[in-house]
Amino acid sequence: MALTREQMAQRVARELQDGFYVNLGIGIPTLVANYVPADMDVMLQSENGLLGMGEFPTEAQLDADMINAGKQTVTARVGASIFNSAESFAMIRGGHVDLTVLGAFEVDVEGNIASWMIPGKLVKGMGGAMDLVAGADNIIVTMTHASKDGESKLLPRCSLPLTGAGCIRKVLTDLAYLEIENGAFILRETAPGVTVEEIIEKTAGKLIVPDDVKEMTF
Repeated sequence: MALTREQMAQRVARELQDGFYVNLGIGIPTLVANYVPADMDVMLQSENGLLGMGEFPTEAQLDADMINAGKQTVTARVGASIFNSAESFAMIRGGHVDLTVLGAFEVDVEGNIASWMIPGKLVKGMGGAMDLVAGADNIIVTMTHASKDGESKLLPRCSLPLTGAGCIRKVLTDLAYLEIENGAFILRETAPGVTVEEIIEKTAGKLIVPDDVKEMTF
């Protein structure tokens, strides 16, 4: 069966490494903050000017002035720093973020990402996504594999306005973990109980299925 949002966040958290500075985008990526391994020192960065985000607050910890880029209330870990957004974007544009986790509407076989605009629909807008995809080398996109109508979001070519071109190499969906190489999606892992046939059916872009595809464990 498809991964839940929490399971997707858990799987992304496995990509974290000790000492990483990590930016978490709006949506599913923000949940990764709840799954940072206890023995790992990771600094979570928000483009609105917070370095050192902790887990989401309990009711007793709630501080309405402590928010992330998605306007969600957060906590600050020991050693956190608060500064203005100009300095935060200088950190992003200067290539000082080790891992960026973003949501998306579409990703294609060339590593293009569309994440900020659907014509005719009201969405939150670009935010810091364009700066993040331009300033980061290590990006993971996490999203559902297909739309509510069953249309694939992994395409031969993005149909929506692009956030960035040729910048995505890793995609985690609710069905699979894939890498993008040489104009194709490479299937690396399947969600528990999800068949390769289902992934093939729901992937519009070119898909390569190696012999050593693994099933995720939780």
